[in-house]
Amino acid sequence: MDRPTHPLHASPALLAALLAACTLPPLIAYNLTPMATLFNQLAALAGWGLCLYLLAPARQGLRPNAALLALGLLLLAALVAPNGASSAAALAAALLVLLAGLRAGGDARAREPVMGLFCLALLVAGLLSVAVALVQVFAPSWADGSVIARSGVVGRAVGNMRQPNHLASLLMWACVAAVWLSNSRRGRAWAAALPALLFALVFAVVLSASRTGMIGVGLLALWGLLDRKLTRLSRWALVATPLMLGLSWLLMSAWAASSGQAFGAESRLAEGAGSPSRLAILANAWRLLQQYPLTGVGWGEFNLAWTMTPFPARPTAFFDHTHNLPMQLLVELGWPLGLLVIALLLCSFWRAFLSGLRAPDGEAPLLRCAFMIVLMIGLHSLLEYPLWYVYFLLPAVFALGLCLGAAAPTKAGQGLTLPAGALRAAGVLMIAGSAFALWDYLRVVEIYMPPAQSAPLEQRIARGQHSLFFGAQADYAAATSLPAGPAALEATRRTAHQLIDTRLMMAWAKSLHASGDTDRARYVVQRLREFRNKQAEDWLAECEEPEVRALKPPPFQCEQPSRDYDFREMR
Repeated sequence: MDRPTHPLHASPALLAALLAACTLPPLIAYNLTPMATLFNQLAALAGWGLCLYLLAPARQGLRPNAALLALGLLLLAALVAPNGASSAAALAAALLVLLAGLRAGGDARAREPVMGLFCLALLVAGLLSVAVALVQVFAPSWADGSVIARSGVVGRAVGNMRQPNHLASLLMWACVAAVWLSNSRRGRAWAAALPALLFALVFAVVLSASRTGMIGVGLLALWGLLDRKLTRLSRWALVATPLMLGLSWLLMSAWAASSGQAFGAESRLAEGAGSPSRLAILANAWRLLQQYPLTGVGWGEFNLAWTMTPFPARPTAFFDHTHNLPMQLLVELGWPLGLLVIALLLCSFWRAFLSGLRAPDGEAPLLRCAFMIVLMIGLHSLLEYPLWYVYFLLPAVFALGLCLGAAAPTKAGQGLTLPAGALRAAGVLMIAGSAFALWDYLRVVEIYMPPAQSAPLEQRIARGQHSLFFGAQADYAAATSLPAGPAALEATRRTAHQLIDTRLMMAWAKSLHASGDTDRARYVVQRLREFRNKQAEDWLAECEEPEVRALKPPPFQCEQPSRDYDFREMR
């Protein structure tokens, strides 16, 4: 006998909110310089704020758990960090969305309808991204950059998030969502369509040429082999995903051979399974952790610490992340706090796994699908940093909350009681905060994309430097466009916590020299040489010209510093 229908089964408001939170953000292609994915992230924040408002219960009992503690510790680290406002806002939103997930997971009647709407939103996002991928590969001239993003690599799909691995992770989530919909009580039609849905999504993974996505396909097959609580059709469809991958590869190879067009996955695979530059960045991060074992380099400070520490064999690209979540936490927080946060996250992950493993037959598929959403993005987080984007972070913590809420349901009156008004107010605050951040960002956009009859550059920069969340982008403009000297140097030191590239390092060195700090200027130049960047070649090549070498004294960039400087001395 069917269970009573929950009102959320027929909740157009919640469906609209989840579409706004999960479907819209990864599909936004329109952007304004200097941040390509900001509109995607603000849409996710506003959408999840609406979800939080709709999911707030009359009363919610709350017991502290490992996931809440981990996010709370990270939020504190972000609040005390320089230029940590943006990451603090994202982490605060993650805490709130986790609460919404815990609430939905802890209510046995709400759990299935909420999961159904959540998965429907993820599947729609995945299928629409398949359409974007098809255009980017087969009809790239249709990509206008505003509705469909242009791919920077011929023959390779990047989605509207402009990153192949992000597209692949979204497609993996859509696969998991399709599996749940086909296993739900109302999933007979979805079950018939499941093989076709999985093939379309796997085909788009091949178009993305994402090695992370291909590993994810293998994980889908392993899930199908091991999970006996899924329907037989679901299991066979999952087990067949590697065959779908192989068939998609053959079809694309044949198309490329007959049309003379590029097939991005073939060249990508030729690079090998690993990435030498990412292995090198992990080795560099390990050395930094050895130098700062107790406190780490500080939240959000990896970019500055790595760039300003001597690494003669460093990767030549500029990295602002270690591309590995555990290493990122350790190198920025240090061993004591980093290990504590990792232990709390692992504990949450294990509890989420057990909630699906021990669930009765009727609930197991739901909780295992929610866990697979967390697992897929966890895999990606070992190779990149998707959770630094709120359009991945917030769905991931919501799925985690569903699992943890089901594992330890809390009734009203147990633990700390959160009033519905407070949670609804938090949802409204997320929506209002997104609107404020948009307004705040447009002040910075004026620096890089001035409107007709705009104010002088110096005035636009000064306005942008008052931005709460995006002052670093205004400081970058000041550091690289103002005359070398104290004002440009102060802006450089602020923006260097987030943005460092060749242009900034050259401006930094010149401003240090103009301010009388020539030895530090030479130290910055020495670090710049390690990147072997073409943009700096002409400036550094002056030192090899005979007439320049004959100068007494030579230009400051042609001499070595007297000593090495700790990155904290460069702040």
